[in-house]
Amino acid sequence: MTENPNINKPNTGTTGTTGTTGTTGTTGTTGNTGTPGGGTGMGTAPALSQTAQQYGQKLTEVATQAKDYVADKVSVVGDKFKDLQNADLGELAENAKEYARRKPGQALLISAAVGLVLGLLVRGRR
Repeated sequence: MTENPNINKPNTGTTGTTGTTGTTGTTGTTGNTGTPGGGTGMGTAPALSQTAQQYGQKLTEVATQAKDYVADKVSVVGDKFKDLQNADLGELAENAKEYARRKPGQALLISAAVGLVLGLLVRGRR
């Protein structure tokens, strides 16, 4: 019977190929195939650049959407503010009373929130 010369010999990993008794070690050299992962590392910078450009485009789109949303809401608030300036104070008070009669719980929560905000604003000025 002939002995296999590869049995019980440590695998040094110098060729980067698969041996007959196991695979190459992780600390050996890579041989002719490049890096152990199969790639040469040459495509990393362009891939990162492309990914950064994609994220930049997405960020630009989201920023544009946010700007449009805020502009729309500012416009609505401006219109409501103009309506309040032109409205009669007696009519506003009557509308508030009617709303409080229809929805007392919600009116109480709104008045508490407004009071809290006003209290923080007044306290912050001192």
